[in-house]
Amino acid sequence: MDAEQRNIRLIVAYDGTELNGYQSQQNGITVQDCLEAALSRVCNEPIFIYGASRTDAGVHARFQVVTFFTTGRIPVANLTRALIAHLPPYIVIRNAEEIPLDWKPRWQIVGKEYVYTIHNDEVADPLTMRYHWHVKKPLNHEAIVKGAQYLEGTHDFTTLQGANSTPANPVKTIYAVVPRFEGTTLRIHVIGDGFLYHMVRNIAGLLVDVGLGRILPEAIPDLLARRDRRCIGKTAPAQGLCLEEIFFDETRRSSVLKSLGR
Repeated sequence: MDAEQRNIRLIVAYDGTELNGYQSQQNGITVQDCLEAALSRVCNEPIFIYGASRTDAGVHARFQVVTFFTTGRIPVANLTRALIAHLPPYIVIRNAEEIPLDWKPRWQIVGKEYVYTIHNDEVADPLTMRYHWHVKKPLNHEAIVKGAQYLEGTHDFTTLQGANSTPANPVKTIYAVVPRFEGTTLRIHVIGDGFLYHMVRNIAGLLVDVGLGRILPEAIPDLLARRDRRCIGKTAPAQGLCLEEIFFDETRRSSVLKSLGR
């Protein structure tokens, strides 16, 4: 009798510094390659994973979601421990559970949260430099908060998409752009129903330009209306970005938005 197929969902966290992004490619180490190789060994059969989101080289994730089908009989409760020996130390399985066969990660998403971290001080912090963008000049907090408000809502975000983007619907709904300041650390929480390539990093770059006085907060609606990437400054570096959470139900999304004052 053929073995029964199972669908398993993993919650994955990783430090993206040594990784060439999530998706498998010819050159460099990727999350997909590492997970598929490790799972194939543990399940004793070829495994192909399906991800809920992609991250670029150098970008981190606290809550990436992948699923895979297997006929292997390893108990799902043992997967997290079993994979430790087959994964690099910067990729960790936070949770594993069996789910219905027809559950597909990208079909279930109702939103994502990204957090972009900035170290705003003349002196660098070498202990956290893998996880932030170091901005030396002082930032105007009030201007950044005001500018962030103009990015919330449903807009055509062509201006904020990365160069060489694959064709995608540029109209997205952003539920929250919330800058939070703590000492020399600025964390920009961004929650939306979807994002264009480099969009969150361009939001961070734009808000830094606002904080430095290069762009007025009130100019943001006009910049969005131009639908031209060339009218804003540089893309913020990858190491400051983290995929914080992927939402699969509106209750959880609403809870996080409430915690951010939205």
